[in-house]
Amino acid sequence: MTTPAFRTLDAAQAHTRIDQLIVIDVRTPGEYASGHLPGAHNIPLDHIRRALPALKDSATRADLLLVCASGTRSENAAKTLTAHGIPTATLAGGTNAWAQHGLDLHHPQACDVPKTVWAMERQVRLTAGTIVLLGLGLGLLHPAFHLISTAIAAGLLYSALTNTCGMAAILAKLPHNRPRPAHLDATLNALRS
Repeated sequence: MTTPAFRTLDAAQAHTRIDQLIVIDVRTPGEYASGHLPGAHNIPLDHIRRALPALKDSATRADLLLVCASGTRSENAAKTLTAHGIPTATLAGGTNAWAQHGLDLHHPQACDVPKTVWAMERQVRLTAGTIVLLGLGLGLLHPAFHLISTAIAAGLLYSALTNTCGMAAILAKLPHNRPRPAHLDATLNALRS
């Protein structure tokens, strides 16, 4: 049996159907706080498997739309859901495309999330750049330290070729990028009702 493919909606298509969709934002809580589609529920990508029962229940009531910043993480989540028989769609270009179309992003209450968390892509660029500079600087002490910069370059090349990002997966596990258990439980309960 083959796994059904997920659908992709552009920003205009999603906007016209937003009231008929259950929107799941798979970014980190900090990224979600920076602006999300109206009515979106935040379930970070690394919690998708835990959310499968609630998402399966929700998919019986309305179409699911998975969203991230650019569309890559939501496509990964969509593959997981369709592999478990849950029909879903993704937003082409993610919240970036939504904002570029002049559509409003909503922001959660200021007390619910940290204000200073950067988007994951920005966190990756900062971390990669810092490690490369560190490797180059330490390379002045001993040439073997240049291997640090070489390893990051190889990782970035692999990331581009495979459309995955191991560094983002690691950074997503940092405390400021993790949902509070109570918030995730509340989201899952809201999806079930």
